[in-house]
Amino acid sequence: MTDIIVIGAGPAGLVAALRAGELGAHTTLVTSGEFGGMASNDGPVPVRTLAHAARLIREARQLRQYGIRSSAPTLNYSCLLARVREVVEDVRSHAAFRSQLETAGVAIHEQTGRARLVDSHTIETENGLQLRADKIVLCAGGVSRRLPVPGFEFTATHSDAWSLNAVPESMLVVGGGATGAQVASIFNAFGSRIQWFEAGPRVLRTEDEDVSEVVATAFRSTGIVVRENFGSIERFEKTSNGVRMVFTKEGKSDNAEAAVVVVAVGWVADAPGLNLAKAGVELDSRGFVQTDEYLRTSSPHIFAAGDITGRLMLVPEAIQDGFVAATNAVLGTKETRAHTVSPIGSFTDPEYAQVGLTEARARETREPLVVKITFDSTTRTIIDGLTTGFCKLIIDRNTRSVLGCHVVGERAVEIAQVASIVIAAGMHVDDLARVPLSFPTYAGVLGRLAASATRQLNLSVSWHANQVES
Repeated sequence: MTDIIVIGAGPAGLVAALRAGELGAHTTLVTSGEFGGMASNDGPVPVRTLAHAARLIREARQLRQYGIRSSAPTLNYSCLLARVREVVEDVRSHAAFRSQLETAGVAIHEQTGRARLVDSHTIETENGLQLRADKIVLCAGGVSRRLPVPGFEFTATHSDAWSLNAVPESMLVVGGGATGAQVASIFNAFGSRIQWFEAGPRVLRTEDEDVSEVVATAFRSTGIVVRENFGSIERFEKTSNGVRMVFTKEGKSDNAEAAVVVVAVGWVADAPGLNLAKAGVELDSRGFVQTDEYLRTSSPHIFAAGDITGRLMLVPEAIQDGFVAATNAVLGTKETRAHTVSPIGSFTDPEYAQVGLTEARARETREPLVVKITFDSTTRTIIDGLTTGFCKLIIDRNTRSVLGCHVVGERAVEIAQVASIVIAAGMHVDDLARVPLSFPTYAGVLGRLAASATRQLNLSVSWHANQVES
């Protein structure tokens, strides 16, 4: 009987298994598919590779603007998919986690098929593996949410979109969140005619309102049809040329048709099939595994970490979850997740990113100062001819702390990373204004914003490193 079984080899599972092994527990890691989970095989790694191809196409179209003559770029999609597979395999084979796990004595079982709980100490897998352990950590991740409407089987998920054999002539993307935005942006760059549907009043509804507005406008300018408040879906129908979506709004029926329909309306726990009830593991009202603050489930011998718990479903949070769950499982301690900043970004065109509070949320409880600069007035973006977007800082007038940062445009994700360090370090905005950021850079916009905020707050600062941008 082993000490710890970890189910799932995504970021949460890898860290949980490594932590348990390093603590001296006899640990076994079981994964239904490939090492690395969704993040490496179906998430950030392949998506970022496709997004990079889309960026290269866009940059090639800029060449003439800078006096460089070349023919128009053409995409060989099968070659691109081969490159994606090459990158995924390269990342997987060079993953430091595998060697670290082996050094820590963790037994690794890959390609086992789905695992199910026999009881609170025993699992069995589709390939016949049966294991018992003192404790189990569930890190099985999540899957795309299905819609209970007729004809849903004719639609595709984002995973299907990444594995298409050819770029479709047209595509409907249903779901105005981050996944839908990435699918729409990437395939638009590849030449598909895109219609992007969101049932709510705005796309990217979890982002700052300015971000939603600017991204939607930018997408429309590239030819994407953005349809917000489109109504409710009645059914999907197979047609001779693809799939038709029939929907109604205020009693009026409408429809849209494309070669491919991608539905990206959320992420749910990959819990069906785990046989959780057999082990006394309860789900919450949203269908995610319910845990306490120590990541212990309703079964005292079973813990859960990562997307399956339904918290912020991001790689950094999954990593922290895995560490905490394994620590508590092995040591019987009551360690909790740290309340850290969580930068979020998407590799669309244009990129967008955020960290901290939105402007609306900040106004609910604080007296914020909001400073904003558009990218048509910053030196580096003008140099690169990439002037779509803005950067916004939200500052607490009373404490001078940075509450949030929201960016749309080139290098938005990288800019938000810098802002997250500022927030995590508890820097005052006048401290940021003193930092001599390199010129001309994308991150330099943060210094310019900080200098502007410092002046508006009437703070006495001997010098501003970022006056040159002002």
